[in-house]
Amino acid sequence: MMTQKTGALIFDETADRYDIRFDVNDYYGGLHCGDCMEVFVRGKWKPTRMEYGDNWYLVGIRAADLSGLRVRI
Repeated sequence: MMTQKTGALIFDETADRYDIRFDVNDYYGGLHCGDCMEVFVRGKWKPTRMEYGDNWYLVGIRAADLSGLRVRI
């Protein structure tokens, strides 16, 4: 089984997409449509995936701002 890494969603202005920050200089490398992950909401991990419509969003997750959400991938 592959080891999962936990980090926080951040918006990369230069790439115009979300990324996951694991540590000071450790990033996932940019998220794309269809990328699957789990997000920590209401005390539990929930499977979701990144998509883009009018804006970036996580399927099944209601959040005005995705930045700072705890995720694992």
